[in-house]
Amino acid sequence: MPRQTTKSIYWQGVRDGAPFILVIIPFSLLFGVVATEAGLNVLETLSFSVLVIAGAAQFTALQLLSDGAPTAIALISALAVNLRMAMYSASLTPYIGGATLGQRALAAYFTVDQSYTCAIVKFEANPGWSIPQRLSYFFGVVTPICPLWYVFTLVGALVGTSIPQGLALDFALPITFLAMIAPMLRTPAHMAAAFVSVALSLVFAFLPYNLGLLIAGLSAMMTGAQVERMLERRIAPPREGQS
Repeated sequence: MPRQTTKSIYWQGVRDGAPFILVIIPFSLLFGVVATEAGLNVLETLSFSVLVIAGAAQFTALQLLSDGAPTAIALISALAVNLRMAMYSASLTPYIGGATLGQRALAAYFTVDQSYTCAIVKFEANPGWSIPQRLSYFFGVVTPICPLWYVFTLVGALVGTSIPQGLALDFALPITFLAMIAPMLRTPAHMAAAFVSVALSLVFAFLPYNLGLLIAGLSAMMTGAQVERMLERRIAPPREGQS
């Protein structure tokens, strides 16, 4: 087996991130269009994508503000949508936690659904990789993703409402999340959390300002954590003196 260099690993990341271009382009294009329709100018729309770089949270905040929701509700909702980033960070820490502060800060900024999904799978499959090799792969994945997110947000903001509605760009959001999440539903905790989130999202769909999503998301995280604890207790070896 040929020796893997940081350069070859970087290009592995680029190749693994490239398929996401098919959804990143319409997704970012849609955000640019929606943001300008909501009243943001081109600079504000682009700044939104550059500073936040979290599509689901951006759409959530933008929709709530457009519907007249209080700013606090919009911020809390966007934060709740992005709580998964904290879990992503905790999951990546054993692999890249020993990097320099600057490297970790840059990785934190570029931790998005796609980079996390590709990275965690690759890191688990290659436990012998060094931190520089892991970082090379991680930044390789984001190379074809994040720049295009900025570019096509700008394109969407510039073309605005000239894109025909029949183009249905909003297909990109559900397809992206289904493609990433479905292969990761491998444990009872994952499946329990997914079931609870879907069920409660439907049950509380009548609540204003998408508050049902907050309830569903928090409940799903608690469910997944509780199921993991139950499973750990079940497989844990008995303590000394216990039969």
